[in-house]
Amino acid sequence: MGRVRACAPAQTLALANSGPVDTDALDPAALLARLATAEPVVVARADEPGPGNWVGGPYAARDGDRIALAYRVRKPESRGRGLANIVAVSDDGLAFTPVATITSDSFGAASLERPALVRRPDGGWRLYVSCSTKNSKHWWVEAIDADTLAGLEAGQRTVVLPGDESQAFKDVIVDIAPDGTWRIWACRHPLDGGDDEADRMSTVYGTSADGLAWDLHGPCLLPSPDSWDQRGARVTAVLPHGDEVVAVYDGRASADENFFERTGVAVGTPADLHAVGGPVPAAYGRALRYASLIDTPAGLRAYYEVTTDDGSHALVTALLRD
Repeated sequence: MGRVRACAPAQTLALANSGPVDTDALDPAALLARLATAEPVVVARADEPGPGNWVGGPYAARDGDRIALAYRVRKPESRGRGLANIVAVSDDGLAFTPVATITSDSFGAASLERPALVRRPDGGWRLYVSCSTKNSKHWWVEAIDADTLAGLEAGQRTVVLPGDESQAFKDVIVDIAPDGTWRIWACRHPLDGGDDEADRMSTVYGTSADGLAWDLHGPCLLPSPDSWDQRGARVTAVLPHGDEVVAVYDGRASADENFFERTGVAVGTPADLHAVGGPVPAAYGRALRYASLIDTPAGLRAYYEVTTDDGSHALVTALLRD
């Protein structure tokens, strides 16, 4: 990965719907190469240095000519972990203004992780929030509905993936297919092997008529044995690519690599993905995780979370083009 640059003023992008993503941009090898050589710009950084201080877990969506971005802010475990999800907007894709803050206390949760932000067909908004159960490895996912982005702070809430004593769900990807079917890719953590095994992760696929009541159809991406992602594989972005889809995912080889996930690419159908490349970075030591992809008139833009020199994590962005 290239060096991280501070955010500087940039020419405003007209982020209206601009058609399908350039096919070349989604070639798996090219996508990974562009991630590896990108010189990302910092969108938001932790307000303190050091491990456990994170800004990241981004999820980008269109808001007319703007980009709306939801992300997570975190402190070390002794100081509250994932304190809030922030929703912000930008005219240029670089400088964001927060419009809503959703706190872990408002859910009675021990921590919040990566949110998912979706524009509803009626023009309203839905935020999917990953919530940690106190004194447990369990997570559940709750949706917030509102007419506006700012209204998400006090929107209507619905538990959509409750999990149970055997499994936890978090870090979802949600979209709406051309036929109107809602689709979800959810990170699943097994809870039946004890706390020391609960960091394992795979991705399950599901569908819904309304984005609230989900039918889960089973795993769509599993860890690869004897590989860099043998401990976990979590889909973070899905985009159409011809008759298939291309998915970006992050993973880790061991429990010790938790929080330092690296990124790969998988291809296939929404319900059946196969890893074809990765990781970025090639060597373990720094995170590049939670990548979210969005098409813009300037090209395919990625938002993702990286480790900084002081040990904190920052939210960065880069255009993935030659």
